[in-house]
Amino acid sequence: MNHSEITTPCYIVDEDKLRSNLEILHNVEERSGAHILLAQKAFSCYATYPLIGQYISGTTASGLYEAKLGHDEMGKENHVFAPAYKDNEIDEIASICDHIIFNSPAQLMRHLPKVLSKTSIGLRINPEVSTQEDHAIYDPCAPGSRLGVTRANLDLALKENPSLLDHVEGLHFHTLCEQNSDDLKTTWDAFEAKFGDLLPRMRWLNMGGGHHITREDYDIDLLVSIVKDIRERYNLTVYLEPGEAIALNAGYLETEVMDIVDNGLKVLILDASAACHMPDVLEMPYRPPLRDSGKWGDEGKPYEYRLSSMTCLAGDVIGDYSFASEVKVGDHLVFEDMAIYSMVKNNTFNGIGLPSIYLKSGEDYRLIKSFGYSDFKERLS
Repeated sequence: MNHSEITTPCYIVDEDKLRSNLEILHNVEERSGAHILLAQKAFSCYATYPLIGQYISGTTASGLYEAKLGHDEMGKENHVFAPAYKDNEIDEIASICDHIIFNSPAQLMRHLPKVLSKTSIGLRINPEVSTQEDHAIYDPCAPGSRLGVTRANLDLALKENPSLLDHVEGLHFHTLCEQNSDDLKTTWDAFEAKFGDLLPRMRWLNMGGGHHITREDYDIDLLVSIVKDIRERYNLTVYLEPGEAIALNAGYLETEVMDIVDNGLKVLILDASAACHMPDVLEMPYRPPLRDSGKWGDEGKPYEYRLSSMTCLAGDVIGDYSFASEVKVGDHLVFEDMAIYSMVKNNTFNGIGLPSIYLKSGEDYRLIKSFGYSDFKERLS
């Protein structure tokens, strides 16, 4: 179908841009020898998994359901990390995952009998070095973090149980969020200083996600040199788990203007919602990029509007934008970079429907999923 036939609100995944990102990631694999995995917590539109699987090594999951999705729909390397695993799920997880990473010595010892000899076992480390400045909510190294074991706590656990690491084949750290490779270097240096003595006994190192590899200003050469140095000096297989980099700038959320309210400023009422369809706008918070618009006061864009939605939540405000021409009811607006985290976090609060999902290839659009009343109704009873 062509663009005029799509219905809003909808997510549009641009396969051409997705492929461009994947080519960059595949090149990193080739140059560095790293295994790159799709972090499904950021993007799990599995209709694209056959394409993604042509370029990278597999998937990583945050629990049983994502692990099953990666196993069933991509069928390549399948890794999992969770802060804790349920006793009634661990057998199935171990049967479909190549690596299972535990968050604490207690979780490791609790589940060891069920996973031993079934999968490669890893332990998450907290290197206690924060590189986050803007998004504290995504800082796993913040004081009091529950994610990963510190060196002091690991040493205590080893004192109580000297055989703790006997079956551990890999270590994992994840500290980044939308960051460049200089922050990875900072993390790696801190990790090596505190935990480097453990690496000779390991088979692999997983450096987590948050690597914005497909961003224009990302220093790929530094990333490649870090990975190659680790592989050469420690003889380890190195894993990277980007989520955002897979589908960065490869998705859009298209919405229609339903009404315009003027109460001291002009407010556009959209059929898309920050609370329902792009929750990170309120969680982080941030102002999402909007095609053909600017900030208030931008030269040449005299028409200023606040963008909100059809929900009853007073704070469901997307942001303030300016336009070169007047916006009218019925106009379509396009939010950029909406494939990552928005699609996986959406919800039906207030009875607002979920956006349809289209795949775009060139100028052709293909509807791959639509939602209706039953998707709202059947969630809760």
